[in-house]
Amino acid sequence: MQGLMMDVPLLVSSMIDYAAECHGDREVASRELDGKIPRYTYRDAQVRCKKLAQALEKLGVKDGERVGALAWNTRQYFEMFYGVPGMGGVLHTINPRLFHEQLVYIANHAEDAWLAFDAGCADLIRDLAPELTTVRGYIFFGGRDELPDDLNLSRVEFYEDLLAAEDGDYEWPEFDERKASTICYTSGTTGNPKGVVYSHRSTILTAFMQMLGDNISGFKTGLREVFMPMAPLFHGNGWQTPFTAPMMGYNLVLPGREYEPEKLYEIMESEGVTLCFGVPTIWMILLNHMKETGKRFSHLRGTVMSGSKPPRALQESLLQDFGVEPMQGWGMTEALSSTKFSPLGGSTEPDDAAKLDAYQYGGRQAFGSKFRIIDDDGNELPKDGVAQGHLLVRGPTVASGYMKQDGLTGATGVVGGWLHTGDVALLHANGYVELADRSKDVIKSGGEWISSVELENAAMGHPEIAEAAVIAVEHPKWQERPLLIAVRMPDSQITDQQILDYLREKVASWWLPDAVEFLDELPHTGTGKIYKLKLREAFADYKLTGDG
Repeated sequence: MQGLMMDVPLLVSSMIDYAAECHGDREVASRELDGKIPRYTYRDAQVRCKKLAQALEKLGVKDGERVGALAWNTRQYFEMFYGVPGMGGVLHTINPRLFHEQLVYIANHAEDAWLAFDAGCADLIRDLAPELTTVRGYIFFGGRDELPDDLNLSRVEFYEDLLAAEDGDYEWPEFDERKASTICYTSGTTGNPKGVVYSHRSTILTAFMQMLGDNISGFKTGLREVFMPMAPLFHGNGWQTPFTAPMMGYNLVLPGREYEPEKLYEIMESEGVTLCFGVPTIWMILLNHMKETGKRFSHLRGTVMSGSKPPRALQESLLQDFGVEPMQGWGMTEALSSTKFSPLGGSTEPDDAAKLDAYQYGGRQAFGSKFRIIDDDGNELPKDGVAQGHLLVRGPTVASGYMKQDGLTGATGVVGGWLHTGDVALLHANGYVELADRSKDVIKSGGEWISSVELENAAMGHPEIAEAAVIAVEHPKWQERPLLIAVRMPDSQITDQQILDYLREKVASWWLPDAVEFLDELPHTGTGKIYKLKLREAFADYKLTGDG
């Protein structure tokens, strides 16, 4: 017997329609590349998204064709998330921080038919265009006077001119909800980047999961939130905020490309941001700036951090010095919203110490997600909070493979219906996910695992350490031992022995790094993570001697 429910497809276009109808006066504010912060309503945005869909059809964008976007967090980019997939195209969000070879590879691999860009990425387009084999034309977000004369592009259309030529009287087409909506390529620290293809269905399910009342700590009925993704829109769809904010009726703030701490603080204060989403590195920079200048948050009540495990010292400072709930959740481009960010509820309000303990986990399992951990031989391990193993996940918002690549590729991939995440974790009986390390970063010393993440976060708890990374180096007896690579705070003269003495009180004695090296700065990937591959290459010949 079948249920008697309407078979209405879950489509991205329905989200902006809902926002326009039910939260039409709520606003999107974005810092443009000229520094100005214009704002408009979701009702206005819906019309512009429909005009974009009309314009793309006139440009000849066909069903399923890819439209790339090489830009920063601005309102035109926000509109692309609805206008492109809404008319049947597929939005390919491109990370401008990637290396030239990677940018060429992913644009050609995705077979982008059109490529939209802003003035901040014009220099990239100049270099890339001669090598892009499938792009028929370009769409420029800026004005005619902002487009450099020497780009030598075969065809350029101007975004605002395209919209001005349309009336917005457009009916979104209906199609299979499993149709692709957006594509995001992983940063590719090992080999070429891999394309994760989101569907309309998975996008809406992910948004629903993030909208649950128990997902984000501190939610209060009837109080309006203001969301700001410090995560760029090319990073996992800006952690879905272009969808969740309109659906929930919250204002959305887009910081453009101004990621300097004073600019981030300025827009957060002026727009009354209450919830902010970003990687721990950005928060460390912002909090150091605020401590130096004596600034405080007037509206911010919480942050969600992901991408890497935040140091406890950072979370403690957010909570106790600034009154901000320092949430974290496990996730990856291939598995957005697989965990909830809030702690498991209890019978009484937890104190700060209990909150900090709970926030050390990478969130807790969300409905619809399934987690397993296995050992090196593929044997399943218990969810007892003690055993640690390779983390596997499956669910309706988890990638089933990569674009033009099925099955296992490198440390991650789908095998037997489970995504091998490349993470090492502990799972708890109550659903908490505790991250230990990346599989390729864990240090195997004398047959035992040492977490590079835990060592790094312990080191960054020292007030004179700005950033730290731990890699494995060969050891004549123990096979591998940890090497700590650190960046001092400005004017600091801290020594390697002082760091090691500090760590003796924080970690098990056999975890203690065998050596400490200082650098002026650490290499980072295009998504802001420490680029350990580069560190391993730089220290490939590093020698340790003795028993350790």
